[in-house]
Amino acid sequence: MNTDLVIIGAGPGGYRAAEYAAHEGLQVVIVEQDEVGGTCLNRGCIPTKTYVHSASFAEAFERQQQVVAQLRSGVEAILSQPNITLLRGHAEFVDANTVRVGSDSVAAKNIIIATGSSAKMPPIEDISDPRVMTSTELLQLSTQPKRLCIIGAGVIGMEFASVFQRFGTEVTVIEFLKECLPMLDSDVAKRLRKLLEKRGIVFKMKTAVQKVADLDADAILIATGRKANTEGLNVEAAGITLSPNGTIPVDENYRCAANIYAIGDVNGCQMLAHAAEMQAMRVVNQIVGKTDGIRFDIMPAAIFTEPEAACVGPSEDQLKADGIAYQCRKSFWRANGKALAMNETEGLLKLFADTEGRLLGCHAFGAHAADLVQEVSVLMCRDTTLAQLRDMVHIHPTLSEVLKTAAEG
Repeated sequence: MNTDLVIIGAGPGGYRAAEYAAHEGLQVVIVEQDEVGGTCLNRGCIPTKTYVHSASFAEAFERQQQVVAQLRSGVEAILSQPNITLLRGHAEFVDANTVRVGSDSVAAKNIIIATGSSAKMPPIEDISDPRVMTSTELLQLSTQPKRLCIIGAGVIGMEFASVFQRFGTEVTVIEFLKECLPMLDSDVAKRLRKLLEKRGIVFKMKTAVQKVADLDADAILIATGRKANTEGLNVEAAGITLSPNGTIPVDENYRCAANIYAIGDVNGCQMLAHAAEMQAMRVVNQIVGKTDGIRFDIMPAAIFTEPEAACVGPSEDQLKADGIAYQCRKSFWRANGKALAMNETEGLLKLFADTEGRLLGCHAFGAHAADLVQEVSVLMCRDTTLAQLRDMVHIHPTLSEVLKTAAEG
């Protein structure tokens, strides 16, 4: 089989690349050894959000299956469009232009690796304890655990801690670092953690787990990071050398060899579903000879705890560490009319700008924090200043006025 483009992996980056490439007139073969949609749809962001927005564990368990099935059928419909061929099976490189899938060989002018990532297990001697699980197994539990211990206070750990505490599970979070959510401004992260502590979650910071047997819990979630899925790809046959951490090194256009690209978690650049989608756009544009204005240096992210948190750009900690001159404006949910009306008064937004007022970033927690940070992300893509933001009309009463209040100083 010969084609214009082979894509290995049908997650957010892979299926978006296939859809866009087919729209641009390329003949596409996309290979998937598991369910289409990748980790995000089947075992990650989508299932966890059904838990966030469900009233009980039983409702969440039932709803996640319905939501995932509906969205998965949508992806399958995308991949059944003209110019796209979906092959089921494991892909491996034969050489820099050929991929083998079972007994089939596919030669392509260009190849995109979009194989994603999987949970990384820490070096704990009794990690095989039957109570230990990753987010995948936790989402498959049909019975709510009475006591849940979470190792790792990153995005995955914090989201599950918030959800299961709300369902009535006793939750303990163990973290080696001094604060949760290291990508978040430490002031914002600390306030969020303190709020979750008041709700009953026990945090053990600056603590390392030596033995799983010492943990008093019915279920133990490992949430200590993720590793690139490259096993069995035989990338060496394509002339690709992995980085020491196992990711595929790429250039600014996500190229890792003459005609081969790596997008999404597998390149380790920005492990976010929306980052994978935008990297897919960049790569296809490179292949068809188009230019784009995608700003990969401006990449917003959200943490769907309750309340949620979000960030774009550097934190105040990073600005200080890098010696960048900046100004910080703060705004609080408790001073916002809509927040008071919603009874959602817990929240802080920190807005950063350079000495000339150009927006550098925003870190926040509170109801709909992700929506506010998304607005800042858009403004940053257009090099907006604090003065310009102050002059932009915001609907009253809305939570977006938290942002305008911060800009006004």
